[in-house]
Amino acid sequence: MKQKRLLALLTAMTMTASLMGCSGASNEGSGADDTTGSTTADTTGSSTDTGSDATASGDESGLSYTSLNLDDYTDLTASIKFLHHKTDRQEDGTMDSMIAAFNEKFPNITVTTEAVTDYAEDALLRLSTGDWGDIMFIPAVDKTDLSTYFMPLDTLDNLSQELNFVDAWEFGGNCYGIPYMANAQGVLYNKSVFEAAGISDLPTTPDELIADLQLIKDNTDAIPLYTNYAAGWTMGAWDAYVGIVSNGDNTYMNQKLVHTAEPFTNPGDGTGAYSVYKILYDAVEQGLIEDDYTTTDWEGCKGMLNRGEIGVMVLGSWAYAQMQEAGDKPEDVGYMPFPITVNGTQYVSAGGDYNYGINVNSSDENKLASLVFVKWMVEESNWCYNEGGYTVVKGGENPEMYAAFDGCEVLSDQPALSGEETFLNDMNAESELSINAGGNDKVQRIVEAAATGSESFDDIMADWNQKWQDAQEELEIEVLY
Repeated sequence: MKQKRLLALLTAMTMTASLMGCSGASNEGSGADDTTGSTTADTTGSSTDTGSDATASGDESGLSYTSLNLDDYTDLTASIKFLHHKTDRQEDGTMDSMIAAFNEKFPNITVTTEAVTDYAEDALLRLSTGDWGDIMFIPAVDKTDLSTYFMPLDTLDNLSQELNFVDAWEFGGNCYGIPYMANAQGVLYNKSVFEAAGISDLPTTPDELIADLQLIKDNTDAIPLYTNYAAGWTMGAWDAYVGIVSNGDNTYMNQKLVHTAEPFTNPGDGTGAYSVYKILYDAVEQGLIEDDYTTTDWEGCKGMLNRGEIGVMVLGSWAYAQMQEAGDKPEDVGYMPFPITVNGTQYVSAGGDYNYGINVNSSDENKLASLVFVKWMVEESNWCYNEGGYTVVKGGENPEMYAAFDGCEVLSDQPALSGEETFLNDMNAESELSINAGGNDKVQRIVEAAATGSESFDDIMADWNQKWQDAQEELEIEVLY
């Protein structure tokens, strides 16, 4: 089991969301709170485990995010390094522009950045060697190891008063990470393609989406659903809809899933994990995808969706800005809720993407400068909004792209129960299903099976149920649901 767990950590691509997004060949994670209209967000609840050796007020020096006043440190002098995965924003000058704006207020803090393409794996390797600098986006480490690598930024109680989605990297009452942006899990689509296909209302159920994909095939030249199979990591995006979106339960993913018997069984009402993955199987089986799924092109598909050559892509909201920027028709890029309705309500899962973490072994001066940089990035850089992210700051503004979520209920996954913080990681590793932790192969299997007829969808789901049950027995995790 330990070997499986290590392999899972080394190959995980997190939200990234849940679920995490991508800008080169890596992926990101996922998040929500207050929204406009009738949407609501639930970010209450926390773990109360006391296994961390960090103090109750954050870093043992007393340094904490909520007590930090940025205006007190405009004369601070330091040189810090930030390791991240945003290769696109490194190359297009966005990162340099933000640092230049930061230096207008903090002229004596030198910030060096390094963008890593294969971030999910490389970041873990860099962690083990200590060769990464002062700030990084936290990769898929065990929560029990957080204090080994990262400085506690504040207590969960304090931080959750000011920011959303700060419990993803919480342990022992302390938060070791703060998301740079949040994602709301929906579906990308091209508005003009929908109009040309004769689709007047956005789909709210799996059957409606499949019917709409058929309309796109029949009435336009666009690819109805672009799988992004060849990129690999993009397939893990489907995992983001397994919890809240498919069942309306914000305690399911981190608290109930590990205790659930046969979670991939068909509930018979168009909900649940079964219905999420069945959409993909049906679309492939019915010829509603690209002609050759093995030749999909991640970078190329951005412009294709922008130009109306693709109707639908299943990706987190982090991808929206990239699709808008990829062509001359940004106004045609839309984002809609995932088409599952639970007892008359559509649910949206929102949560933090990659989280800033600060090196616990950095000097006190660099820790302070790093916290100043992180707080400025979160609260003053406007990066989250510009990327189309769901607001991390409580009461912050959300982009117009989320207008289609009006009328939906937006929820955030609640953290694991005390004493069970590692259960989902353990189950993911033992079962080798890696739900929301880089489970790309299992989703690619769905595409392959549907395209070739080698396996029925129910056979795949039965196999996953067996893997889950075997892992529960091996790990002695009680089945409660």
